[in-house]
Amino acid sequence: MSDTALLVIDVQESFRFYSDADVPVFVERLQKLADGAKAQGIPVIQVFHVSESGPFSLASGLVRTFSQVSIVPDAVFHKRKHSALVGSGLDVWLVQNGIRRVIVSGIKTEQCCETTTRHASDSGYAVDFVSEATLTFAMKDARGRTWSADEIKSRSELVLDQRFARIATVEQALAGPAAKRAA
Repeated sequence: MSDTALLVIDVQESFRFYSDADVPVFVERLQKLADGAKAQGIPVIQVFHVSESGPFSLASGLVRTFSQVSIVPDAVFHKRKHSALVGSGLDVWLVQNGIRRVIVSGIKTEQCCETTTRHASDSGYAVDFVSEATLTFAMKDARGRTWSADEIKSRSELVLDQRFARIATVEQALAGPAAKRAA
């Protein structure tokens, strides 16, 4: 079994209340990543965000994979926090399965994907953050400035790169970890 796992975070119909032109490219890149992981024997782990009410409640019927994405997960976890490693059981699964490297993908780039990346790095995992296989949406800050999805992704890449993760393309993540640098 691989010592790497692909984490597919919050790629669920609950996010359908957002409309965004970036969805088709995200779906294409995520599908390529998931298919490539499966082909290489890398476990695909699906994590869904759940809450007591609204579109993230199990009762809503929206806590299921995006309709345009076809994923056959090796394990499924439900989380109630931003990090997929808090209270979901994923942390235990990773240890039990000898996982030492995680590839992060999903929704939202700067929220659950970035938080999981930081947590995984601090927990000792090597992390590939595949921002092209993450999705976010424009947001307005407290000063009234609207940040585009691309600006938000660039900011996540800036603060994560070489501190918490390697920023990787789909192809780089599937090729494996970068060669170790000389100390």
